[in-house]
Amino acid sequence: MDIVVTSLDVADVAATERAYEIESAARAADQPDMPPSPRQRFFTALRRPWPGDDDRHALGYLDGVAVGYLAVSLPQRENLENAGLVLAVLPEYRRRGVGRALYEYAVRLVREEGRKRIVGEVANMSPESAPTTPGDAFAAAMGARPALADIRRRLDLSRLDEPELDRLLAEGLARAEGYSLVRWRGATPDEYAEDVAYLDSRLVSDAPIGDLTWEAAKPEVSRLREMEQAHHERGQYWYNSGARHDATGRLVAWTGIGTNAGCDWHAFQQITLVEPAHRGHRLGTVVKVDNLRHIRAHEPALRVIDTYNAASNDYMISINEALGFRAVAGLNSWQTTL
Repeated sequence: MDIVVTSLDVADVAATERAYEIESAARAADQPDMPPSPRQRFFTALRRPWPGDDDRHALGYLDGVAVGYLAVSLPQRENLENAGLVLAVLPEYRRRGVGRALYEYAVRLVREEGRKRIVGEVANMSPESAPTTPGDAFAAAMGARPALADIRRRLDLSRLDEPELDRLLAEGLARAEGYSLVRWRGATPDEYAEDVAYLDSRLVSDAPIGDLTWEAAKPEVSRLREMEQAHHERGQYWYNSGARHDATGRLVAWTGIGTNAGCDWHAFQQITLVEPAHRGHRLGTVVKVDNLRHIRAHEPALRVIDTYNAASNDYMISINEALGFRAVAGLNSWQTTL
């Protein structure tokens, strides 16, 4: 067998289409209950990385046929010793050495850039946190170590317990005297931008990250605006709810649910953060219930919302399960130290 890895020219239409086909087929095989890979998100990201990242791409060929895809992300602001990795091989061509060739190509690239670590993710269809899939076995064979176990939970909107949501919201609001709920879709209103940038920057310090070596982003409004624009270009739209502290006017709790253009039945519950000085008022529960009703009022075709939590994040898991989220799958983060 002849295996060749070549750099992917993002201006090459045929090559990028093949990359999308490979990534989509791998996703469908590894996460069959998830929606197809959104074309707008994939092709926009291919040509315009996330703000602050420099991405490199490659295709792996087996006997002249492109069957593997690689993306290496090189952060340029923080995490200057790290590199992110996405590696996909068509299911029918796995276990033939293409994945190893792509990984070795990535290691050479990362070393040339002076990076010390590679971080990648492996999805599985078991809610158990133990690494058990062929993808996990591949990561271990490449010398990576498991660094963080996440569990994906799914909320089936056809089975929502509305009386229970009413109870949770009423109970929470009774504890949240002195706070007001606010909602928005898409870009953050200017009056809350500084607070949202701050809350967003707390994710790495507040949520468990296991053994991952990863630095938090700086809380900058300019960066928030860059990320919002990037989401917009990718066809990703967020519904947001927050809790404003009436005495100061500051937004002290925030949650978002993200949708993708072209897929009206699925969404992701994204970030939920409460400023430490304002915890103990059920604000996390209140904003999550409020935002769930926010998105349902505007997205009538929505049927399913997925979310990821670190397996050790008992507090957020308890809130999500109270809302009706149930464990369906997992996601293991692997880290290699070069």
